[in-house]
Amino acid sequence: MSDYLPQEVILEILRRLPVKSLVKCRSVCKAWSSLIKNPSFISSHLQTALSKPNDHLLLLRLFKNDKESYFLHFDNDDFDEYKQLHFPFKSNSPWFRLVGSCNGLVCLQDGFFPLDSVELILWNPSIQKYITLPKPSVTCLSGRAYNSTLGFGFDSRTNDYKLLNVVSMSVGEEAETLTEVYLFSLYGNSWKRVTAISPKYGIEGHNFSAFVNGAVHWLGYQRGKDGGFRNMVLGFDISTEKFNVIRLPESLVDLCPMDLSIMKYEESSIAVLKRDWEDGEQLDMWVMKEYGVNESWTKVLHLTDQSGEVLPRVLGFRKNREVLLEVDGGELASLDLNCRQMENLGIEAEAGFLFVGSYVESLVFLDKGIDTGSLNDANHVNDSSDSDVSNEGESEMT
Repeated sequence: MSDYLPQEVILEILRRLPVKSLVKCRSVCKAWSSLIKNPSFISSHLQTALSKPNDHLLLLRLFKNDKESYFLHFDNDDFDEYKQLHFPFKSNSPWFRLVGSCNGLVCLQDGFFPLDSVELILWNPSIQKYITLPKPSVTCLSGRAYNSTLGFGFDSRTNDYKLLNVVSMSVGEEAETLTEVYLFSLYGNSWKRVTAISPKYGIEGHNFSAFVNGAVHWLGYQRGKDGGFRNMVLGFDISTEKFNVIRLPESLVDLCPMDLSIMKYEESSIAVLKRDWEDGEQLDMWVMKEYGVNESWTKVLHLTDQSGEVLPRVLGFRKNREVLLEVDGGELASLDLNCRQMENLGIEAEAGFLFVGSYVESLVFLDKGIDTGSLNDANHVNDSSDSDVSNEGESEMT
């Protein structure tokens, strides 16, 4: 084909192909294999995929009958299943914690404490490749009780993927104070300590983080001498490596941080949930319609327990702005915020174990990592070799 078409035309055609087709195209010739594995092509293919709004996919994690499963669904009216992903890992814990998903990579955490026994994995299920990260070294805990909170995102300035580990600990009668912050660079394959730039806030680490606009977001708080709280959204820009603070609506500022949780709203902002048990269970959801503009906080949902049943758990948003919920102890449903009409999507899991997030298939890791087809135990080391060259097409999904 290269005898009839200019190189730039071939490049444009390849860039528009789906991941599965490109994996097969690597076996056409050495020139195509080298091109498709080139980091610049991987990056340009990803940008092309992200620019296709009609191909929006959602990643679902289910835990049912002691089995962890991952699926991709089209974000269309029928919520059609696109494919089930091959999940090759075996957890040392009952299940993996899903830290986050970005540009086709899924960050998994196996284990919780102590930190030196936790396994951290970056996995691209579309091409069946993964990398196990080096364990962070936390130096100042000295046997004290601590919390560790993770966030995962993409540094667009350096084309790098980064994992943030925030460690907080209790000191005497004082509130939790942010004491240790570590940042992992995928392409540097190393952790570094960035504690010197961190503000002295506690972080509510029992919920997921939200990666939007180049920053990882958590719920942060300060505790006064009277024992009260002052809550805010704490963001960490992974390019500038600086923290920033976003104010919450006044009705959320003084609550117990454990009553709040944060999530991504659409593709470029955040939402905060409040769950209140004082006067019967209540669920409120606020969205920041314009990121960084405090006046744009808007309450879009208020539910109260009127039947004695547990209120739904909010999982995320669809491209049509409907809200995905876990209802009735593990069923997935979609709620139209305008007419308050709910539709059951016919998917079930054990209560509390559903995860839904936006997803794009990508070639990230095609040029490095370990093929999950070679996975034979739970302990593996980083591998950036080109050992897969002799098996062109081995990464095709099953």
